[in-house]
Amino acid sequence: MSGIRVLIVDDSQMVRDMLADILSLDSGITVVGMAENGLQAIEQTAALKPDVVAMDINMPVMGGLEAIERIMSSTPVPILVITDLDQASIAFEALAKGALDVYQKSFYAEGMAADLIAKVKLLSKVKVIRHILPKSADARGGTPIFHRRKSVSVPPPNGERRDDRRAFKIIAIASSTGGPRALALILSEMREGCPVPIVVAQHMSDSFVGGLLDWLGSVTPIKVKFAADGESLRENHVYFSPPGMHMTVNASGRLALLAVPPGDLFHPSCNMLLASVGEAFGTQSLGVILTGMGDDGVEGLRNIRKHGGYTVAQDEATSVVFGMPKVAIDSGVIDKISPVSEIGGLLKQLVLRK
Repeated sequence: MSGIRVLIVDDSQMVRDMLADILSLDSGITVVGMAENGLQAIEQTAALKPDVVAMDINMPVMGGLEAIERIMSSTPVPILVITDLDQASIAFEALAKGALDVYQKSFYAEGMAADLIAKVKLLSKVKVIRHILPKSADARGGTPIFHRRKSVSVPPPNGERRDDRRAFKIIAIASSTGGPRALALILSEMREGCPVPIVVAQHMSDSFVGGLLDWLGSVTPIKVKFAADGESLRENHVYFSPPGMHMTVNASGRLALLAVPPGDLFHPSCNMLLASVGEAFGTQSLGVILTGMGDDGVEGLRNIRKHGGYTVAQDEATSVVFGMPKVAIDSGVIDKISPVSEIGGLLKQLVLRK
């Protein structure tokens, strides 16, 4: 059977049928099976070998969280969580256990069918890795433990010397598919807080951004919040773009918001945020690019480096999607390549240097 093979998992027959009808609108997608609970999902994933599993969270017999954990430890496959908005915080726990993305059940929303089909096609291309079942999870957020790998410094071009002994005054992070899980791990490492502000551009459906902030706030003592237009940056704060807005930073250390124009492929824009940080903070800017598809953020990092800032990329082994970091590394705009398990500690070291 050719095309993208999808397994649908939901305890509601009506929801299963509606999802099947939507996905069947695309001739390149085939629904190969349906399951009513997590236990059936595990069995059918092993038997049918789907390219994508579309799964709910709250189900009888076995819920989605346990099923995701078991699937990713035995027969890893891209998993898209499709759930209700009031379960947003639980949906992010699913990302911590290995799901790739979350999507709101909004069957009657304009453009929903095309959006869902596009997301399934995108996730079907991701090469996922096996997750070892943890003996115990982090008590504050259930963030899984990654195997420790070493950071790698990248030789500067043309013999240029890169000095990372300066005092940095801001951290700017670009993040996309797989990013919420990486952000949770990085922020959970900052148990003593962060002496500089952190600004983040995370590609995500507007419906779930609020849930993301709540979830991240549960794993770190740092204040995680939506940015307000004209707001002054403060230490021990992590700022995210509100839904439908791009975010930038100006030279006076204030945040500026801009409505996302219709048709913008990436929102919020990682390039806009990181480029503005480079312009505003120059040598004291610290840019990070995490897992994700495409190349958004690469030009922003180039601007940070152009103004003397320092740049870090997540490594291939710990990236859910080694797209954005790879393009940045290949473009020569990265000073250090690091596994996500070490990025939090690395950032602490850099911003604490005087």
